[in-house]
Amino acid sequence: MPRASNGVAKRRRHKKVLEITKGQRGTKSKLYRRANEAMLASLKYATRDRKNRKRDMRRLWITRINAAARQNGLSYSRFIEGLRLSGVEVNRKMLADMAIKDPSAFTAMVEMAEQARAAAQS
Repeated sequence: MPRASNGVAKRRRHKKVLEITKGQRGTKSKLYRRANEAMLASLKYATRDRKNRKRDMRRLWITRINAAARQNGLSYSRFIEGLRLSGVEVNRKMLADMAIKDPSAFTAMVEMAEQARAAAQS
């Protein structure tokens, strides 16, 4: 009895890898071995960069909050400290959005933070 070569499953697996690497240049999209190497590298970078995107967004929000807080005469760290002391629990994403879309509300938050800091110091 001849040995089964597992051809159907192998073909399906190869087609799946070649489909994933369709946009790559040269042999990375044509030859299975090169395509598999490219796919593994791509998936590794994708995992890493999903984590980095979260980090980058937080940095962006902090930069925007800092700029808006300084326009109101307060540094970022003192602003966040004042919010913490006043018991306001608004995340940085919301604060950054507020700084851009609703500056008057953000100014009110800055004043609240300044009052909380002044009360804590005295």
